[in-house]
Amino acid sequence: MKKVFATLTVLAMLTFGSAAVMAQEAAAPAEEAAVEQVEEAAAPAEAVVEEAVEAPAEEAGGLVALHKTLKTKFIEGGAGFMALTLVTLVFGLALCIERIIYLSLSKTNTKKLLADVEAALKQGGIEKALEVCRNTRGPVASIFYQGLSRYNEGIDVVEKTVASYGGVQLGLLEKNLSWITLFIAIAPSLGFLGTIIGMIEAFDKIQQVGDISATVVAGGIKVALLTTLLGLIIAVVLQLFYNYILSLVEGLVNEMEDSSISLLDIVVEYDAAQKK
Repeated sequence: MKKVFATLTVLAMLTFGSAAVMAQEAAAPAEEAAVEQVEEAAAPAEAVVEEAVEAPAEEAGGLVALHKTLKTKFIEGGAGFMALTLVTLVFGLALCIERIIYLSLSKTNTKKLLADVEAALKQGGIEKALEVCRNTRGPVASIFYQGLSRYNEGIDVVEKTVASYGGVQLGLLEKNLSWITLFIAIAPSLGFLGTIIGMIEAFDKIQQVGDISATVVAGGIKVALLTTLLGLIIAVVLQLFYNYILSLVEGLVNEMEDSSISLLDIVVEYDAAQKK
């Protein structure tokens, strides 16, 4: 019996061992297929990550190359003279930004202001209307305040005051515009001056060498062209800002004129109601 049990035990062990080996062999291809699927799924993600990493690097490289090119051209055009031309751009842009900020803050909702002034006149008279104008920002409110403050002197005085103070506010709106036009004119003039200087240098080299060749005159001509290019670019940029500022001024002036006429109508109506 012991031999029988031993034989059966050995047979069982061999059977289970072969079954385990067969299971492992069957599972191996499945595991390999799963690994291949995971790798295939991860490949596009890795490509996307690599592209995302390479794109900023390429952009940074392009910016660095552009910066180096501009720096090289700046030096080739004559660093001192190019810097002098660039100063006009700095001062011109500073004045343009100051004007744009000032004019943007000067905008007023004239319809609301007129409605508030009319309501204040009906409720509290001139003093109430003056308080509304005092608490409102912008040239239109300032014109209203100056006109209403002369109401006791008559409607004609109010009209003259509004017209006179409108001219004062127009001068404030156009402040520093003459300096911007000056820089617009100076920038290309400096560029053309650089052109003349570059050509003089080219002819000096020709005179020294005693021969006309491309290599001799190339340096002077390059200086001439680069300074002229910079001056023209600066003039174009400042001109665009200047025209935009003029459009803002024209819009504010139209609002001032229209609202002043409406204010006079309101004051005349209020004066007629007071005399009844």
